[in-house]
Amino acid sequence: MSETHARTSSSELLVDFIVSLDGYASAEGWPGWWGLEGPEYLGWLEAQPEAAYTVLMGANTYRVMSGLAAGLATPGAEEPTAEQESVGGLARAPKIVFSSTLGAAPSWPNTRLVREDAVEAVAEMKRTGAVGPMRTIGSLALCRSLLTAGLVDRFRLVVFPVITGRTGRERIYDGYPDVALDLVGSRTFDGQLQLLEYVPTVLTSPPGTPAA
Repeated sequence: MSETHARTSSSELLVDFIVSLDGYASAEGWPGWWGLEGPEYLGWLEAQPEAAYTVLMGANTYRVMSGLAAGLATPGAEEPTAEQESVGGLARAPKIVFSSTLGAAPSWPNTRLVREDAVEAVAEMKRTGAVGPMRTIGSLALCRSLLTAGLVDRFRLVVFPVITGRTGRERIYDGYPDVALDLVGSRTFDGQLQLLEYVPTVLTSPPGTPAA
């Protein structure tokens, strides 16, 4: 299996998550990346394999990420963690926030606010190629809606070797439809983190059963 799967579509949509083995995006009391990031993984992040992609997010993720980025720019701020530095690097990326609740234009550089329905807007962006390839960050509800609508071309996970059943927060797959996943790329970072890339197909019923 190749380390990563190269896509050539000018309107590809990549949903991208980091996840514990039991499907949580974070856990109470644990550090960022569960404290298990290593030099290979950090080097891959720094290389920005999708640097030319437009980043899609919802309002909550925007508030968190832009707040972290603003803190990095504060004079006298503490030495940033690797996780904070990765957020700071997003300042240069084109970003779209889907929200009907944000009261003002986004202050984070290179960020555009879209108030219309995210599924309809992304479908139009993919149809026209207006913003080029796209990827998500965080934004569980947004990603779920885009995948359910059949708009996701590639579904990528970096699985961290922890189970956070008692302290886990933000269950990624709750509310998802049934989805078949075709493995198209994989890689191991630092001998323990697993990158898995899939092409998803939303199912109307489990395989081998009559369609609903």
